[in-house]
Amino acid sequence: MGQKLEMCPRIALLTVTSPSGEVGGAERLNESLTSALNASGLKTDRIDVTADETSFDALLRSYLRFYDTDLSAYDGVISTKAPSFVVRHRRHTVYLLHTIRTFYDMFDETFSHPSAEAMAQRDLILRIDTAAFSRPSIRGVFVVGDEVKQRLLTYNGIASTVIHHPTFQPTRSVGQPDLKQRSYVLLPGRLHRWKRVDLALEAFRHVHNDIELIICGVGDDEARLKTLSDDLTNVSFLGHVSDAVLSDLYAGALAVVFSPVREDYGLITIEAFLNGKPVLTCTDSGEPARLVKDGINGFVCPPNPVLIAERVDWLFENAAIAKNMGAEGRQFALQIGWEGVCSTLVDSLNLDDGPI
Repeated sequence: MGQKLEMCPRIALLTVTSPSGEVGGAERLNESLTSALNASGLKTDRIDVTADETSFDALLRSYLRFYDTDLSAYDGVISTKAPSFVVRHRRHTVYLLHTIRTFYDMFDETFSHPSAEAMAQRDLILRIDTAAFSRPSIRGVFVVGDEVKQRLLTYNGIASTVIHHPTFQPTRSVGQPDLKQRSYVLLPGRLHRWKRVDLALEAFRHVHNDIELIICGVGDDEARLKTLSDDLTNVSFLGHVSDAVLSDLYAGALAVVFSPVREDYGLITIEAFLNGKPVLTCTDSGEPARLVKDGINGFVCPPNPVLIAERVDWLFENAAIAKNMGAEGRQFALQIGWEGVCSTLVDSLNLDDGPI
């Protein structure tokens, strides 16, 4: 047993930032986890390092940037999403959001006819990641959901432990009166092809009741999605909205539809539950399909627009039951807290063992 640490341990939370400055679920997690670790009595600094994935060469430089990040002044390091986990430190725990999915489960979709070069790049990333996770200095590998756990086991042969984390609840604004006069399903989040917003758009061609689909968020798929919905009178795009407005939108919604492809975690599901709303997701949506219990706190159905439309109509026609389903979701979400996340991550670092 080494000498006990007499001063408050210093922890580095190593996070990944985008060159574009994009803010999403990962950024919210980084901020909340830093605050929670500090609130638990640890001196925690968030160390933001940029990762550029615009080209393979840029990605490799990003890996090297994290590998060379010197955090030796800290007593422990918690890394997050790729490629932060390649950092070198004597006392290192991983809390993995996700690896670079282009080279994992989305490889075949990204490269329908992959070249030898693309396959070689994929193999290199898998080898680097596997080696990083396998180092003796790694005190624990934790992941945000079972989807990430299975992916890590399948592609890297690495076992991990799931820790679901909570999300924040923004303060309501003064309210938007027009929302009270409308019946709508909410679809919030990034407009990216992996989020499969087009599936929801197609579903609303088959909805029979007077229900609107309100989409809020921005992303690189926005122009295409708006073109697809040109002839849909029951769809509205709001673009980026403030946290307060988003809270209002959740409050007034009949339900939330969230149908991505093999989502890592999906904070939208937890946000919807916290707001007492049932979630409609798909059987191949990854972690949301595990969090949503079909017929209990939402619906899990095949990624079929007609079937999704049937569930939307059912929720509209059974509003009282839909409200009860949302209440079930809220009870589930309220059980997910930061205390358990922090204690598990910190305990794995074995800070009481003193300097190494």
